[in-house]
Amino acid sequence: MVTKSSTPPQTKLERKLEAFGEYLCARRGLTECTILGYVSAIRRLYPTIGLNPPHHVLDAFIVKMRKSGASYSHVVNTSLAFERYTEFIGNPIHLGRPKKPKRMIRGTLSEAEITLMIAACRTIREKAILSLLAYSGLRNKELCLLKIADVDVASQVIHVHGGKGQKDRDAAIAPQCAGLVLEYLHRDRCGAGSEDPLFVTLQKGNPYRPQDLRKLIRVVAKRAGFSKRVWPHLFRHSLATNMLIRGAHILAIKEQLGHAFVETTMVYLHAAPIAMQAQYRFFAPSYL
Repeated sequence: MVTKSSTPPQTKLERKLEAFGEYLCARRGLTECTILGYVSAIRRLYPTIGLNPPHHVLDAFIVKMRKSGASYSHVVNTSLAFERYTEFIGNPIHLGRPKKPKRMIRGTLSEAEITLMIAACRTIREKAILSLLAYSGLRNKELCLLKIADVDVASQVIHVHGGKGQKDRDAAIAPQCAGLVLEYLHRDRCGAGSEDPLFVTLQKGNPYRPQDLRKLIRVVAKRAGFSKRVWPHLFRHSLATNMLIRGAHILAIKEQLGHAFVETTMVYLHAAPIAMQAQYRFFAPSYL
């Protein structure tokens, strides 16, 4: 007797997440970038919380995050993902928010360290991904959502659509970076259309996801011999501090990173005291 097999768990998960993404778009009006973040969070945490998590499981998970010293943004983003997902499944929860700490950027990568990481890449695809992160300052999700048409190699500009705060912007890249991206397009994406994703997974050709990028950065950092933790957003911080050290104006950095307010960019001044000392020595009046 042949029995009807049940739907595989992974298929159930993907169908649920697809419906969740549609809910976030239609009912909550969120941007593609934000939707990707919430869906990715639930996919990543599914083995721990399941498809229909009870409130006490989510409470315990947030408590564990707080006790483990997870960053403010990580806790808040995870809480928001839980709240939106429980709304979607009809069992809403409201989670508290920790007090936002005063930001202090530490552990950024020097120019030499980023050079080592790019040198540790084994394929043109890896070099294109890391160089784009390093030179553009794109956020993890923004890079994953890039389409081939968003890369203007001739003008050395990346067009970012629907970034944080639903803002579109242009991010400049260096000629060396544009050259690597062009070589990658010729070698690996020759037959792709302009509206296809810029980066896809190697095995199935699916659009690149934030967790794919985080894994790649960990692997390349290990190859480069780094013992410290390296993650995609660290490249964004590093671009800002390295530009400051080279004497860039704070407003130029603000525009490159796509900050809404210059106060957000000012935090990098504390991360690059060498730049401030150099500015002082250059502009200090002569009394003696």
